[in-house]
Formats: sequence, structure tokens, C-alpha cells
Amino acid sequence: MHELDLKLLRLMRTRGHSPGLESAAVALGRAGNNGAVWIALGVALALLDPERRESWLICAALGPLAIGLNYGIKLLVRRPRPQLEGLPALGGAPTSLSFPSAHAVSSFAVAVAMVRVDPATAGALVVAVAISLGRPYLGMHYPSDVLAGAFIGVALGLVVPLSL
Repeated sequence: MHELDLKLLRLMRTRGHSPGLESAAVALGRAGNNGAVWIALGVALALLDPERRESWLICAALGPLAIGLNYGIKLLVRRPRPQLEGLPALGGAPTSLSFPSAHAVSSFAVAVAMVRVDPATAGALVVAVAISLGRPYLGMHYPSDVLAGAFIGVALGLVVPLSL
């Protein structure tokens, strides 16, 4: 499994790179930091949709909560971030721990919860995929970190109660 992970990571770090794509991946990563894009989107939807305000605010709060849960898992697993010789990561991180990807956990948790509130927000899943794929593309995570993060995020998005 580790060999496949390394091969996929090396492929993602060496193929399809251009200054524009790298800039886009960095920007998406920044938007996903601390669940910022998901907080902003959840608050905006709460303002625009007063009938479902409570559910949208729960979605907004879910991103940072998912990141907190993710950090606890990181402390238990303690997997270091990937280091490929000659291919340094194209971004920074607040911790040297890699598994699972907090960007994937928070993005999928919120995107799935948003689709539960209103299926018309399915585009959020596209954003979650883009943010998540950017992590190994930038060398910040192994592909399995992202896959596990997406799985955990989907599970959270499906079980979180969306109204009190």
C-alpha cells in the first residue's frame, strides 16, 4: 500500500504542473485553511435562506469542528508528511503530521452536509474534490491521507444533525 501511495504521490507531483495550476491549488488550499471557505459559504447561505438558517450555520461550524476532530486523529496516528527527494512541498502546514488530510475532512464534511440541506448546493462537492486533490498535487499529503480524510468527512457530513 505504501509503495502505491508513493507512486501516486510522485505522479501527482510531476505531471500536469504549470504555474497557473499550482497557483490555483495554493489558492484553494488557503481557502480551505481552518475551513474558511466553508464558514463563509455557510454564513452567506444562512443570510440568504432564513428558513434554513440554523442548518446553514451548523454547516458553517462543521468545518472547524471537523478540523479539530482531524487533529485528534493526527495525534493518534502520527504519520509524517511526505518528503520526496528533489520535489519539495509547494506549501506550508501548521503541523508535520499528515494523516488524515484536514482539508479533505472539513471539505467533504461540509459539502455533504450542505447537499443534505439543499441538493442545489451539489457544486460544493466539486469544490471539496478540488481542494482535496490539491493537497497531494502540492506535496502536502499522501493520496491515502486525502482518501481517508474524504471518507471521514463524508461520514461526518451524513451524521451531523442539521437542526436543533
